[in-house]
Amino acid sequence: MAIEINGTATPATPRPGQCLRTFLREQGNFGVKKGCDGGDCGACTVHVDGTPVHSCIYPAVRAEGKAVTTIEGLAQGGALHPVQEQFLAEQGFQCGFCTAGMMMTAATFDDEQKANLPRSLKGNLCRCTGYRSIADAVCGTHDKHNHDGGVAGGAARPASAAGTAADGNTAAGTTASRAGQLGDNVPAPAGLAVVTGTARYTLDVPSGELEGLLHLKLLRSPHAHARIVSIDRTAALRVPGVVAVFTHEDAPAQHFSTAQHEFYTDDPDDTRVLDDVVRFIGQRVAAVVAESVGAAEAGARALQVEYELLDTVFSPQDAMLPGAPALHGDKDPVKARISRPRQNVVAELHSELGSVADGFAAADFIHEHTYRTQRVQHVALETHSSIAWLDAEDRLVVRTSSQVPFLVRRTLGRVFDLPEDRIRVVAGRVGGGFGGKQEVLTEDLVALAALTLRRPVQLEFTRTEQFNATTTRHPFTIKLKAGASKDGLLTALQLDVVTNTGAYGNHAPGVMFHGCGESLAVYKCANKKVDAHAVYTNTVPAGAFRGYGLSQTIFAIESAIDELAVGIGMDPLEFRLKNMVREGDDMLSTTPEPEEDVHYGSYGLDQCVSLVRDALSRGKQRYRDAGLDDLGPGWVTGEGSALSMIDTVPPRGHFAHTRVSLLPDGTFAADVGTAEFGNGTTTVHAQLAATALSTRADRVAVRQSDTDLVEHDTGAFGSAGTVVAGKATLLAATGLASRIVTVAAALTGVPETECVLDDGGVDCARRRVPLADIHDAARHQGVQLAVEGNWDGTPRSVAFNVHGFRVAVNTGTGELRILQSVQAADAGVVVNPRQCRGQIEGGIAQALGAALYEEVRVDDAGRVTTDILRQYHIASFADVPRSEVYFASTKDQVGPLGAKSMSESPFNPVAPALANAIRNATGVRFAELPIGRDKIYLGLKEGGPVLSR
Repeated sequence: MAIEINGTATPATPRPGQCLRTFLREQGNFGVKKGCDGGDCGACTVHVDGTPVHSCIYPAVRAEGKAVTTIEGLAQGGALHPVQEQFLAEQGFQCGFCTAGMMMTAATFDDEQKANLPRSLKGNLCRCTGYRSIADAVCGTHDKHNHDGGVAGGAARPASAAGTAADGNTAAGTTASRAGQLGDNVPAPAGLAVVTGTARYTLDVPSGELEGLLHLKLLRSPHAHARIVSIDRTAALRVPGVVAVFTHEDAPAQHFSTAQHEFYTDDPDDTRVLDDVVRFIGQRVAAVVAESVGAAEAGARALQVEYELLDTVFSPQDAMLPGAPALHGDKDPVKARISRPRQNVVAELHSELGSVADGFAAADFIHEHTYRTQRVQHVALETHSSIAWLDAEDRLVVRTSSQVPFLVRRTLGRVFDLPEDRIRVVAGRVGGGFGGKQEVLTEDLVALAALTLRRPVQLEFTRTEQFNATTTRHPFTIKLKAGASKDGLLTALQLDVVTNTGAYGNHAPGVMFHGCGESLAVYKCANKKVDAHAVYTNTVPAGAFRGYGLSQTIFAIESAIDELAVGIGMDPLEFRLKNMVREGDDMLSTTPEPEEDVHYGSYGLDQCVSLVRDALSRGKQRYRDAGLDDLGPGWVTGEGSALSMIDTVPPRGHFAHTRVSLLPDGTFAADVGTAEFGNGTTTVHAQLAATALSTRADRVAVRQSDTDLVEHDTGAFGSAGTVVAGKATLLAATGLASRIVTVAAALTGVPETECVLDDGGVDCARRRVPLADIHDAARHQGVQLAVEGNWDGTPRSVAFNVHGFRVAVNTGTGELRILQSVQAADAGVVVNPRQCRGQIEGGIAQALGAALYEEVRVDDAGRVTTDILRQYHIASFADVPRSEVYFASTKDQVGPLGAKSMSESPFNPVAPALANAIRNATGVRFAELPIGRDKIYLGLKEGGPVLSR
């Protein structure tokens, strides 16, 4: 019997063993996504006879004779389904990769299910939003409903205690706005495509567009350290459908780094496309290309590999000991840019400002402790994937899930010795990034195969490959010593930092240096000392992750700040206020002079502290007024806060080139290099251009993330989408506005000073000239109404975030309840308050996962054991409290129209604020992440009685 898909019977028959997800995608239903293929994430949810199912674990043959509805079929008669309308109205998405599955689940809810979203949405995961906007969308009531996961199993709060700021924008945060311009809650341009399932992500390419598409799969190393003696391809090449096998013998000799930065010399050249030495379990050994995924997988299993096992080392402390196996000991330290390869040290930093010995001698209280942070996976729901082919001009074209398409092009040119004009890299809509897609992890392999076979080749990682073969956040071990005087002044701050970069050094230097930067510079202290090492081990590589090293060191420093305050009998927030930098203070971390291009473009840290303190006070009073402050025997409550500072742009240049044009119909086009992966830069570009052009954002079409569009864009990382690429767009749009007025003045004979550009035309004295007429006039005059903008990322400003928690802890069981979560941000003039609030909420949710339960575990043999989503716990709806978000009222003098960056930084203060709240409640300092319930229970048992408060 035929399967009916969206009301039409399909003649296609499922293959034996095929799941419904792949079958539906083969029929062109690209709104059905793959996030796990294990029934864990819900991105593939469809209806079978009206019942939502996870199509990745639903056998396609079971759908025969049944009606299947995908997101493409949810709308009826040209009208959106109510749940689609609500998701669009509430902007209940960011990257949007999970949205189709989320809506397919929610479309079946009755009132009872809507009243219990923590349970009803337990099968659908979102990594971007923090779930608040999803709750608003599902219920369609915009902040009026009462859902709160109460992290770690806590009960929901009453509405009277929720206390969210209206649109996340109390305390002024924005300027008055015109519709569709700066300060307005402009919806994402791709919103309609996201909610209808027509937004095109990396692999959403109709089969007819890539004739002869081949599929690549990898054989990965079962050993943590080994030399490949031989690879026998014979059996693999006999597998029906297998076309080719690639090994280290076929790979370019060029070493490179998978990390992508404006200057490739920022990272060590320690990686080959395929190497004859494997250094972690999961490393690529060989690539098999076949007519189907199944054939490629069978071919990989058929390969016969002989290994010579080598000694292993798994801890960075052991790796630096004399006699430890040197993972890259054969490499030249100068040529490869590795500090001490024979000692496994990728990079190191040694600095002392003042004299910490003198500082400790002057201290009345000293805190000394070791803090540890764990590996965390990005878990972007779209896994790494790429397609490569040769176009009609014999250029290599790569369509990839990347945050940095222009840097990918440069790396491919360098590895394969191709001029950049022979390579085009395109990123469609990207399903989440968080730093994990600032790497080249798939593009080099499909390029090798496509260049050799001259056919299109596709590679899509599985969720397990994401865990055991991509990158993680760098684990840090931080030995900290800090001193304070009785009068509340920091006297000394000393850090000994060891980071575990894994088997390869991608991002190792940058993460180490950045981690030892703003985390120290935010505090005034005459005596600071840092010794830091980034170290190779035989484990899965670490890489770029939201916060880029800062979250790890901020966890240690902000925990220590609370301990110092307690030690001298001072309120922790007052201690911070006394020691944090103020506008005009030098921001010093490891050099005696401040970074010369980093300025206080605006300063709102003091406002952020006040906003959080006041919000916590109001929340506490709400609980008292509602009679909820007594949780019963065994429960203790506490409050904690932490602050953070971040430079708004990475150092030493971050470049963007854009072009803004007037189109014949009087609307505009903005060509930008920045990728969209839920970071919201598309909306920001449209709003900044619209503000400069006196129009609305919906009249600006943004075309992006294609290396053929503009000259260069360093990429969407380091929170640079607004303050670098956005600045370039603003410059281009401002120039275009001036040129339009010039043409209008020439056309009407009215002086330019009397011509005013507004929405749709130019008012020249008492004559209005439509933009379409101006376009025609410019064409006849030989004037091009397209202007380019460039920005080089300097000077830079600083952004601030302060987070506060009020928690309850059960001293008998270790159960933790988050009673209140508050974050205040200095984002300058907020371009889009709703969108910026969503970035902050998403950062909080992700940081809570890292603080409480997320951990990539590696066993004693170096193998990742948490390699599927049901073993690796990311925040679900039920886990995330509804956070209050506030904005300081500032206007940055550096960023575009007063704006600052706000994508990475919300993550950074969350874990220490939570640890400080638990410490305040229990008297026990938890210095190792994650702080799971089991650790709390054991810590309370070992820590003795709760200290008086």
